[in-house]
Amino acid sequence: MNFEHRTVLLHEAVDALAINPDGLYVDGTFGRGGHSRLILSRLGPNGRLVSFDKDLAAIAEAESIDDPRFTIVHDGFQTLATALAGLGIQHIDGLLLDLGVSSPQLDDASRGFSFRFDAPLDMRMDTTRGMTAAEWLNQAEEKDIAEVVRDYGEERFAKQVAAAIVARRDERPFTTTRELATVVATAVRTREPGQDPATRTFQAVRIFINRELEELAVILPQALKLLAPGGRLSVIAFHSLEDRIVKRFIQDASKNDLPDRLPVRAADIPEPPLKPVGKPVRASSDEVAANPRARSAILRVAERTGAAA
Repeated sequence: MNFEHRTVLLHEAVDALAINPDGLYVDGTFGRGGHSRLILSRLGPNGRLVSFDKDLAAIAEAESIDDPRFTIVHDGFQTLATALAGLGIQHIDGLLLDLGVSSPQLDDASRGFSFRFDAPLDMRMDTTRGMTAAEWLNQAEEKDIAEVVRDYGEERFAKQVAAAIVARRDERPFTTTRELATVVATAVRTREPGQDPATRTFQAVRIFINRELEELAVILPQALKLLAPGGRLSVIAFHSLEDRIVKRFIQDASKNDLPDRLPVRAADIPEPPLKPVGKPVRASSDEVAANPRARSAILRVAERTGAAA
């Protein structure tokens, strides 16, 4: 099936890379190729783009691009350094990350990402490997479920949700999204207007199953080492947990290591390895009106300096 995908902050994220036509760029999250295709359109004959994705549907879409400057890697972006080394690449001129789940993944009922459909409770971005959401929920300790729902979903009723899940699975194991959504609804007493009681729990389980935050924390230091001086990091986050990791990384890498109040001349202060570029960018009102999922998107950009990482 074909599912519509509107690439969020398309031009803003690619513009932020300040593309050199002869440069080498990485799209860490190919998705349906919106950012990758725009990057390719701005590269010259000697430019190159390497894109990554776990999702088999995304890989199939990427394989339809017949361009010798383009390479697709079927893996998560946390393998960036190893995969690029295998391609003989030591340095890159820019990295773009569009985090989270894509619209086609949410809208394809068979993937099990959404409580809007009754479907197998899978939630894996890469369906060829790893444990499904149902498998994990049917065997995890109650305290572990509560911790995931609390930390990744920021759900204040996490303990109640975990207890309800364990009580239900003792009767019969979870197999579908509707079963999970129904059980969560009994445990969440109040919810923000317009938000389904299952929203935070589904988000939490998806993030955990796909190790989204861990992989983000892994790739950022890799990017710092791989980016050539002047290279750009362009990251779109969709919720506070992702954005917090990106924000703190850029802040920390943009500081020098000198102790506070040390009497040093400005000319002698070492340059940090990264510097922020501009202010965080959010989707325009027109983009949000056309694509409500863009409402929570935030783009942060940083540039590699010549200092050692």
